[in-house]
Amino acid sequence: MELSKIIEIVHGAVVSDGGGIDAIDITSVCSADLLSNVLRYGKGGALLVTCLNQPQVIRSAEISDIPAVLLALGAIPETDMISLARDKNIILLTTQLPMYTTCGLLYTAGLRSCVEEL
Repeated sequence: MELSKIIEIVHGAVVSDGGGIDAIDITSVCSADLLSNVLRYGKGGALLVTCLNQPQVIRSAEISDIPAVLLALGAIPETDMISLARDKNIILLTTQLPMYTTCGLLYTAGLRSCVEEL
């Protein structure tokens, strides 16, 4: 799914565009507040949905080849997180919606969990 469509679905805002929102195709969703779960289950091409707003989230996304991070529940990213996202060309987004609602909307739109085997 095009990232621009995801932003529309979750009423998201772009914090850092990572060099090209229109060029990113999201294939699944990884939703976690435990970064160890992101490292274990994250897959390339996934969107990471979390409420964590620290730079370690961007580092975990980079290791897992995740191109975009969506902060739910109105989480405000730390300045270091924004800088690191820009440095690593990882798209950083926010939404006011709770994580549960965000994931439900994305599931309804056709995206599945990064741990589901189809």
